[in-house]
Order: sequence, then C-alpha cells, then structure tokens
Amino acid sequence: MPVQRLNHAVLYVRDVDRSFAFYRDVLGFRAKVEIPGRAVFLQAEGSTNDHDLGLFAIGVGAGPSPAGRSTVGLYHLAWEVDTLAELARIREALLEVGALVGASDHGTTKALYAQDPDGLEFEVSWLLPADLITPEAQEQGASIRPLDLDAEIQRYGAQTRGGVGVSSPALG
Repeated sequence: MPVQRLNHAVLYVRDVDRSFAFYRDVLGFRAKVEIPGRAVFLQAEGSTNDHDLGLFAIGVGAGPSPAGRSTVGLYHLAWEVDTLAELARIREALLEVGALVGASDHGTTKALYAQDPDGLEFEVSWLLPADLITPEAQEQGASIRPLDLDAEIQRYGAQTRGGVGVSSPALG
C-alpha cells in the first residue's frame, strides 16, 4: 500500500460550533458540509481536497483526552504552510487567541505548536525546500531549538516556497 499523503483527519470535540469558529477564524479553514450542532467537514484554505478536517460533537461534558499521559493515542496533527510569511501570520493569529504553546526549530522544519479549544494539539510548519537543505541544517534537526521566526525570515526570505522537492514536487 504505497500511501501518498494524509487525506483528512477527524476529531471529536465538545462543541462543534466553537471548534469550527476556531479552525475557521485562526487557521482559515472553510466549511464544506455542516450538520448543525453535530458535525462539520472543513477544507484548508489552499486545498482542493473534498475535506481536510472533520469535527464531530460529543458534548460539553466530555473530559480531556488522556492520550500521552495515561493512554496511547494521537499526539498531534501537523499542517504545512508554503511560506515563512504565512507561518508568521499564523503565529500572530494563534497568539491573539492564546492558543500558541510552543515554537521549535528542527533544522529542516520550522514549527509552531498550538492547542484548539478542546486542548487538542496541532502543529503548523514550514519545511526547507530541498535546494536549501545543507548538512548543517540536517545536523541541527538532531536537537530541537527554540524557533526565532524573525531570524529564519531574514535567512530564507519571507516568500520562499517551503517543502519544494521534499513534500511537494520541485518547480519545473
């Protein structure tokens, strides 16, 4: 089974309207199909996929997920953006709503970590394009450092397309 990519993810949430508002207003997802009060299927801003994220309401009385603390389970989802300018824009949106919980430099990946209204963690990242991956950048990936996003923008440029030749086809 040669998997090509993740098609979509589905999350159980307490309040589907609250979660939809978060993913729409902060990350730019748009509703493709809504079942009022019960479920919503969302498409990412730059996607042509039928849906990239499904949200299903299970009720406001639901407890927090113990995954990673006392049970196995999914740690986080990671979404990739095209430019460091977009990563900076998302950082500001996450800060504005108090959702940003971390920012890391993994050498070839620059990552923001955040939590949605139910405390479910996700990552938004920018990947170095293949032609900028150096042995030094790969070595830096062996240790996680705090992300200095402004310095990375200075180094690589705000509009440099990330992931080219890595997670997306090389430009022809």
